[in-house]
Amino acid sequence: MHNLLDPGHLVKDFGYLGIFTALFLESGVFFGFFLPGDSLLFTAGLLASQGYLNIVGLIIISVAAAVLGNNVGYYTGQKTGPALFNRKKSFFFSPKRVEEAHKFFEKQGPQSLILARFIPAVRTFVPIAAGIGKMDYRKFLLFNGLGGLLWGIGVPILGYTLGKKVPNIDKYLLPVVLVIVILSALPVLFAYLRRA
Repeated sequence: MHNLLDPGHLVKDFGYLGIFTALFLESGVFFGFFLPGDSLLFTAGLLASQGYLNIVGLIIISVAAAVLGNNVGYYTGQKTGPALFNRKKSFFFSPKRVEEAHKFFEKQGPQSLILARFIPAVRTFVPIAAGIGKMDYRKFLLFNGLGGLLWGIGVPILGYTLGKKVPNIDKYLLPVVLVIVILSALPVLFAYLRRA
């Protein structure tokens, strides 16, 4: 059995079901933040260009997993958030924090859902925070859907296009995936440096 966090092996060993499960968990289930969403999608697109997968099928399951995963995250935040944040004396968990989250998602929520979709780990927690912050569900559905479409179409198409244009790119899969991981992490690094 291969390393489950290796995108190439995950795609080849588990196919569409493995891709769907990994993307679903990474998109809104708390413990799924460590899964390789961007690199998995890119690798799957690249392997689709080599005939391992159908690109249309890949896009359909990618978008579905992203949107459904985020909905589970929203629902989880909505149901568990109030109990978690009702401790009045806690600095992090308090009704005041829920109110702050609510105000944030009323003002910045729609855009944050789309942007977070392209940032590892952040895309796992933003829908949960949206549920905790009681973001309007119709707004959440709309922008969650837009973010899921952009990500679920754009990243596999990028891998597919490179796979078609660059001869023998599968030989350089590991370095290419490493570049994708680094690029995905840059927004988090910039945000951290800005705060420092």
